[in-house]
Amino acid sequence: MTGSALLAQATRRLAEAGIPDPGRDARRLLAHVLKVPPGRLTLFLPDPVESEHALLFNAVIESRAAHVPVSHITGRRQFYGREFLVTPEVLDPRPETEILIEAALAGPFSRVLDLGTGSGCILLTLLCEREGATGIGTDLSEEALEVAFWNRNALRLEARAALARGSWFGALGEDDRERFDLIVSNPPYIALDEMDDLSPEVRDHEPRMALTDEGDGLTAYRMIAAGAPSHLLPGGRLMVEIGPSQGAAVADLFRSAGLQEVAVITDLDGRDRVVVGRVAAV
Repeated sequence: MTGSALLAQATRRLAEAGIPDPGRDARRLLAHVLKVPPGRLTLFLPDPVESEHALLFNAVIESRAAHVPVSHITGRRQFYGREFLVTPEVLDPRPETEILIEAALAGPFSRVLDLGTGSGCILLTLLCEREGATGIGTDLSEEALEVAFWNRNALRLEARAALARGSWFGALGEDDRERFDLIVSNPPYIALDEMDDLSPEVRDHEPRMALTDEGDGLTAYRMIAAGAPSHLLPGGRLMVEIGPSQGAAVADLFRSAGLQEVAVITDLDGRDRVVVGRVAAV
């Protein structure tokens, strides 16, 4: 079969399985199987596809039809212009998180703490974008840190990014007294009673501990807001990604912790996405 015929067949299969935008996913997966840049796939579509590639493509299409995320099939995800390794052990980097990156880059920083780093996409992107900055990424999951380790080394940031295992600020261990001029986090914010409403791609294939606190969705923010002031330099900033209904609640937690200049930043759809605050400058 030609690439065009395989693509049409795969698109129909994904549409039958209820996959949103089946044509897009079919093209991405065919480009992955054929090992060609997605933007150049059209050039290869008229050609016959070798049988082993066709078999592999049909297998990955069946995985996608079962709602396995495309990134888990390809093992890669684009984020802020860079490619990151992703596995089922880490949260899949999302375009919405780039709002947090933009907000962080809008101000100065040289030392960053990323709480719950997962794949490392936030910390590593900030260090790539801000030459000379250094930072620490923490995570409770050893498996997640292995992914972050690979991404750090692939981006050649070994000398600028450290990784530490533990729960939030507790991962700093002997470095607990160190202060940072920027603390960032995309913590688990899905409330337990919201889990059933998630898409199968998220609910069934991403790490549960990265999605929900098994409570009201605010547990991590309470801990982060309480600990941030003692870990920030004067004038330092705290920034967290939030769910679209959590802006007011998280902003109140920031203010109760003594943070100033608290603000809620919206995403491109006008939904609350990031809460920022700053400790007083001396």
